[in-house]
Formats: sequence, structure tokens, C-alpha cells
Amino acid sequence: MSAVRPGILLVLDGWGHAEPGEGNALAAADTPCLDRLLASPTAFLAEASGSAVGLLPGTVGNSEIGHIVIGAGRPVPYDSVLVEERIDDGGLRSHEVLGAALQGLAGTEGSLHLVGLTSDGMIHANVHHLRELLRIAALFAVPAVRIHTITDGRDVADGTAAGHLATVEKYAAEAGVGSIVSVTGRGYALDKSGDLPLTEQAARAIAHGVGHRVAEPEEALGTGGRGDEWVVPSVVTGDNGQPAGPVRDGDVVLFTNFRSDRVQQLADLLHGELSGRGVTFLSLAQYDTEAPIPALVHRADAGGGLADRLAECGMRSVRIAEAEKFEHVTYYLNGRKAEPAPLEEHLRISADARPDYRTRPEMNIGEVTEAIAAAARREDVPLVVANLANIDVVGHTGDYAATVQAAEHTDRAVDALCRVATETGRWVLLVGDHGNAEKMLTDSDAGPRPYGGHTTHPVPAVLVPAEGQDAVRPSGTATLADIAPSVLALLGLGPAPAMTGRALW
Repeated sequence: MSAVRPGILLVLDGWGHAEPGEGNALAAADTPCLDRLLASPTAFLAEASGSAVGLLPGTVGNSEIGHIVIGAGRPVPYDSVLVEERIDDGGLRSHEVLGAALQGLAGTEGSLHLVGLTSDGMIHANVHHLRELLRIAALFAVPAVRIHTITDGRDVADGTAAGHLATVEKYAAEAGVGSIVSVTGRGYALDKSGDLPLTEQAARAIAHGVGHRVAEPEEALGTGGRGDEWVVPSVVTGDNGQPAGPVRDGDVVLFTNFRSDRVQQLADLLHGELSGRGVTFLSLAQYDTEAPIPALVHRADAGGGLADRLAECGMRSVRIAEAEKFEHVTYYLNGRKAEPAPLEEHLRISADARPDYRTRPEMNIGEVTEAIAAAARREDVPLVVANLANIDVVGHTGDYAATVQAAEHTDRAVDALCRVATETGRWVLLVGDHGNAEKMLTDSDAGPRPYGGHTTHPVPAVLVPAEGQDAVRPSGTATLADIAPSVLALLGLGPAPAMTGRALW
């Protein structure tokens, strides 16, 4: 092993690349440091979506798979891909666990409750998976299917919830079974900040039919006054004026999200409240819940990556991010391993209260930058890994002006960190994990509308070499799978055997 060359791996969340134009908040922002870096001879573009990272072709990238692949050094089949495969090969229809649960309902006149994000954003869920689940319910003669929809407005354009509810109703009509019985915004149902009162409101609507009452699902839309993400937990009433879909003893609840992180708080809450009543819980894909919820589709192995290689070589690293992205530079980057690897330190930066990111686009970037700088000044830390969350988190609000400001805050932080790297003799490798803020408008029948979702655009990456370190722009096509091998090479280490990406320097 050659002498260690210390460095910083800095993920700029949501930093995608597109030509300047209307809706490109990154191009509109005043970012002299990033502009200078992107014009350097060590800058390049990396593919961060579709099959390059283990997603279905043409699927937008996301933070979870982005960080998994950055850490694994190879494409990792994403949970959505594995679900699609089980649908295509008939694996869900012949699934023993699902079949047993549905046969039980057919014998007891119980109900199947489908709970999940209702959009085609392909980041946390895919509304089209409901078509197969409803067909399977019909095959097993399930007496009733209650659909608890969670409206999006974050992974897809705001204002599209009505169309997705119509898709669900179409699939139910085709299958001859199923009806929407509750409508809740993802701000309530998919909170992952630990704000339990929000999740409790969603849980009451699902479990007990307690919430804003509507005669038709579409009447719930707009109730929160802040778009699809914040639709007030609402319950659909039947002809008798009573909630149509509370969970009864002996029912089955199936969570339809394929991504775990945002649904697990709701899943644990409902499981804790209802499992004692004989309610069976299942999840479409594997979750990281505290409750034992059997998965219909298990995830691919993402181990053998950067963290394992660092541990094998006895090399210390520090992981830093604020709460919104902390799991991404720890759990996901480490191949979905919950415990820190040996010689790995974690530092989570948390706000005192949950902010409105549109009015506070700087988030906690000052504290994050200070923490990264402090770690970089330590001689016992060869590698600092950090995430600057602003571009992505603020971009998801769909607020163009706020996202421009978020990019400018990020630029100043990067400039400060590059100066620290120079002072401490470190290289810096900057990379986006997926596109976002470079496209904040999308077409609709009514013309361009605000868009806060992800994109299929490539992401910028750039090496800021340490003093005296030779580096040139890599040749050929690059992907996020090349980042871990490159980090290891920059440190003076060889790649892990499981990595298929190439070292770019």
C-alpha cells in the first residue's frame, strides 16, 4: 500500500447538469466557485440514472440509489427493478406469504388495505404496481380492498394528484375490486424527521377512519393549502356517512412503497397499534422497520464497497451531513449497513426545529461546513465524507428563487472547503448524486409548471487535486459506480473485489 493521500468526498445533493435555460436554477445562480471548478481540466459528467446505477432504463436517479452506488462502486439493482421483475415473471402471483394472507381474507370476509405513495415518481413508489396487486386480490377473491392513497407533489410535479387518483380508480375498475378510502399528503404520512404528531394524524385516518371527511377522494385535494404534499389526512365516507375503510381485526395491511426510509415511521406506528388485533402486515419491498414486517421482494446485496474496503485497510473516515441526508452518507453509502464500520465516525447536524426550506434555503450549511473543516484538519482522518443537502432539499419545494439561493449558499460552502483542503494538503472529489435543481419547470396542458422532482440528467463531478498531485480529465463515459474506486485510488488503495467501476485517476 502506497502512502496515504488524504481527501474529502463531497456529495452535492441534487446537483445535476443541463444547458442554461428557463427553469435551470443552477445556471441562474451566482456560483463563481462551482463555475470555476466545472471549467477545470478535472471536471466531467457522470451518469446517475437508469441502468447505469441499477434502475429501470429511463428512470430518474434518487438520493438512495445514488449514495448506494457511490459507496458500492458498482450498479446495484434497485428495489423498484426487483419488484418489476417479480411482476413480470409472475412471482408476486405465486408468492406463498401473500397468497396465504389473501386466502385467509377470502375465508373471513376481511379486507386488504393497500397503503403507499400514489404517484409515478419512481423514487419511493410506483402507482402502476397497484394494478398487479389489485389483479392478484381479484384472483384470490378478496372480499374488499381498501386503498389508502398518499399524495405526492415532491417526486412529481405538484398538482398532479388528481390524475394519479384517477389512475388508481381505473385500475380498481379493471380488476373489479378496490376503492379509495383515505387520502393523505406525504408531508404527514411519509415524514422521516421524527415528527410523530404528523405521522399520527396519517395513522388515525388509515387505522380508524379519523380525519377530514369527504364524500369523494378528489374532494380532499387542496385541503392543506400547500399543494399535494400537505393534503390534510382525509377519510372517504360511505353511503351511511361513516368512514368507508378503517382497519378491522384480522385484516391485512400491505405497504406498497418500494423504498423504506420515508414509510417506515408510519409502518412502525401502525404495526404497534394494530398487530395486537390480529392484523397481518406485509411490505412490497424490504423495509428497515423496527417491527418485523415480512417483505414480498427482498433487496439486492450492496456490501463489499467503500466502507468495507476502508475497514479492511484500517483507515478512519468521518461522515457528516445534516439530518435530511445523514443516512445517505452512512447507512446507504455503507451498503445498507446500520452500524458504523470500524474506525468510522458519524456526525449528524440537526436543526432546533423543522424549518420551511423556502424561507431558509441555507438550512444548516454553516454548521455542516464547520464540521467538515474540523474533521479535515485532523491528521488521524484520511477521508472525510459529507453531503451538502441544500440544492436537493430546497429544490424539492419547487420554489425556483429559493433554490437559486440554496445553490449560492452551496457555492460559498464549497469555496470555503476547497480553501481548507489546500491548507491541509487534501484533495477534494465533488459529485452530484442525481439531477434536480437544473430542471424546475415541466410541461403541462396549461403550460410550464413548477417541478421539484428528480431528473435523468448526468451529474457533474470534479477532482480538486492536492498540491503537486497530477490529475487530468478522465476519458470515456463515467457513472456513479466509478466514484468509490476513484476515492480508493486517490487515497492510495486498490479497489474492493466486488467493485466493477473504474478508478478515474
